[in-house]
Amino acid sequence: MAKQLNLSEQIVVTALHTEVQQSYLEYAMSVIVGRALPDARDGLKPVHRRILYAMHELGLTPDRPFRKCARVVGDVLGKYHPHGDQAVYDALVRMVQDFSSRYPLLTGHGNFGSVDNDPPAAMRYTETRLASVSHEALLSDVGEATVDFIDNFDSSQQEPIVLPAQLPNLLLNGSSGIAVGMATNIPPHNLGEVVDGLIALIDRPTLSDEKLFELIPGPDFPTGGEIIDAKGINDAYRTGRGSIPVRGIAQFEEIQLGRGRQRRNAIVVTELPYQVNKASWIEKIANLVNQGRIEGIADIRDESDRDGMRVVIELKREAQPPLILNDLYRLTPLQSNFGAIMLAIDQGQPRQLSLREMLQAFLDFRETTLVRQYRHELEKAQQRLHLVEGMLIALNNLDDVIEILRQSADGSTAKVELQNEFDLSPRQADEILAMPLRRLTGLERKNLETEADSRRQRIAELEHLLSDRKALFKALKKELRSLKKEFGDERRTRLQSSEARAEEKQMLAEIVAEESETILEFSRKGYVRRSSPRAFQRRQARQKTDSSLQAADDFTVQTEQATVAQELLVLTRDGKAYTLDVGAIPLSQRQAKGQSKGLPLVGLLPDAVTNAPETLVAQLLLNDERLQQQLILVTAQGRIKRLPASGLTHLTGRGLTALKLKDDDQLQYAFTTPMETQLVIATSGGRLLRFRVDEDQLPSMGRTAQGPQAIRLPKQERLVGCVPVTEGDALLLVSAKGYAKRMRVSNLKLSNRGGIGSQSFKFSLKQDQLTAILPAIPETNFTVLTDQDRMAQLPVDEVTLQGRSQTCDRVLTPARSEVITAAMIAELVDADAD
Repeated sequence: MAKQLNLSEQIVVTALHTEVQQSYLEYAMSVIVGRALPDARDGLKPVHRRILYAMHELGLTPDRPFRKCARVVGDVLGKYHPHGDQAVYDALVRMVQDFSSRYPLLTGHGNFGSVDNDPPAAMRYTETRLASVSHEALLSDVGEATVDFIDNFDSSQQEPIVLPAQLPNLLLNGSSGIAVGMATNIPPHNLGEVVDGLIALIDRPTLSDEKLFELIPGPDFPTGGEIIDAKGINDAYRTGRGSIPVRGIAQFEEIQLGRGRQRRNAIVVTELPYQVNKASWIEKIANLVNQGRIEGIADIRDESDRDGMRVVIELKREAQPPLILNDLYRLTPLQSNFGAIMLAIDQGQPRQLSLREMLQAFLDFRETTLVRQYRHELEKAQQRLHLVEGMLIALNNLDDVIEILRQSADGSTAKVELQNEFDLSPRQADEILAMPLRRLTGLERKNLETEADSRRQRIAELEHLLSDRKALFKALKKELRSLKKEFGDERRTRLQSSEARAEEKQMLAEIVAEESETILEFSRKGYVRRSSPRAFQRRQARQKTDSSLQAADDFTVQTEQATVAQELLVLTRDGKAYTLDVGAIPLSQRQAKGQSKGLPLVGLLPDAVTNAPETLVAQLLLNDERLQQQLILVTAQGRIKRLPASGLTHLTGRGLTALKLKDDDQLQYAFTTPMETQLVIATSGGRLLRFRVDEDQLPSMGRTAQGPQAIRLPKQERLVGCVPVTEGDALLLVSAKGYAKRMRVSNLKLSNRGGIGSQSFKFSLKQDQLTAILPAIPETNFTVLTDQDRMAQLPVDEVTLQGRSQTCDRVLTPARSEVITAAMIAELVDADAD
């Protein structure tokens, strides 16, 4: 009777979190090591290595006919890489594309895609074979003598762990990939420069970084372009991580508009930054022109052909070509940053490598493979010399050998007799017995003697190479120089000098200075309007003031006098900061029914910002005065933070986190103020707290800090404002039910930050509360808004100046169910003006 199985003996009890943790870790390491990251030795990911080795086995050398890609993909899938066929074909296609790889490892026939991101033809239509550089520099010495082999996925085949690369392919073609928790993005380089750097490191291992960077000055992208700043290159080469700004190549031309028509200025782009999609870039320009963010472009034409790229951007007659080109650099991928992350598998572990470490990793690997190759060659040469010497002994004693063969009963007896008679090894005796009669001729004898001499000479050379490391590296340098001569070419990517960069900035500044003065107006609904000073003055002359409540239209809450070269700092509710060039804001154009109200400011910010205007907290023009001041950030929960405004210039498109927030908090107020000034912060309960801005009360903090508590907020109260003041200033306080008063700052006690504040507004109605605190600027108006979207404008000077404990006057009477929600110093803009 069969023994009944005990299921409890087959079950291993383990905690779920332990199993998930272990399984995920194994998966992550499999992706990191076996799929997404390249090896520092040959610069290849497993899929690329398997494609090249499969093609090597198929004999698809550069001198053989092309073979269908489907055949190659099938071999790779069936023998080495059991994944999707499309993944293998995509990897194969990239190794063919001359705009993706600086030195393509494969050559192809057929459609392999384009720089416009056109898809390649199906694998059944395209053909491929090995390129000369991969055949000679990666596969020429492949074998178990030089590199280790392992079983494939089903143990039916052997595949190399790494290819015996003779060139550092990791630097030549670069690599990109996303693993689990890490990514790599290595730029391509020029072969000749990399070889020069390798030879210099061989000759002088202690070569300084500065000298090494002179030999390898920067990446060399297959699509050309121009690198405009060396700082990102130095960061990447020293630390393994850096941002490298790359521009396309553009020049100004004068083009003919048809037969007999006038000539126009045009910007002609002939090269794009690496990995920029030309079709998407042209579409981006068209969208910016339609949105009014780039003005002065009349037409865009793509005149590219098989001889090269040529995109013609025709300009309007009054347009300034340098300004338009600068807009294209700022707003489109014509200038983009290559984020270099030089991460690779080194000694089985993912490591972020500097340029020196990458070169050294290749040299160490190449030294190892050369030693293995020379040892294998030495063994083969010694074995062959041993056999040749045995045959020469037989030829020198031919009569005796023939006599032994005649007298022997069989081959075994003859073998023993030969060994005893001439002191031969078993292998030499076997070779003599197998020697054909043609070897007895005089020419063959001479050939054997010549071969023996050459073998002895080669053995001596190999023994010298293996025993003398300097001789080994001398042979390596000779090999590198030979490969450089055969495959090296001119640099494609230009490197802009600091002098040229300075001249370009100076020229642009001179052009901008001619028409640089402009006026920025920001409305309460989040619109921005840029106009000339003359247009702004005409509009100001048509302003109307009405102290009664009326339907609230959009109106200006902030006006800035600026130049187009200045930057605008924009802060959002989530604590992010973005910068926008003033020149990037389109000039407002007159519309059919009157003056344009401008554009939504959020629409000019990066796509990462939501399109809701209420996400914006403040917009600050970064003029010389503000750049010397401190940025004050105040959250809804009463936290406050100070940081220098000068640290928030020239931000990238992704913005910058200026303030770290809790999940239930948000940024509510942002402004700049000088050091050693004072702040007054107010709550809805009418409490005001006054304290200094200095290192003791408000120390400067890093970008990721939350900031300390500015004022203690009871649960039933909220923050209604924070304003910078000086000793002689006055404040304007406005309540929800229309009460207001002016009060001198000196009436408030100077306290410490974090206090509860002093009661400074006496409410006449029990349900009333403070809704705004403003600087009481003489001879100006302030605007109030209600929850029923009504507004009124009132003169500041008509509000009574009172003490801290005095009863307030009612300056406005809203409806019974209506309350004032906001107040601000602003001028009403008539949107329907002619």
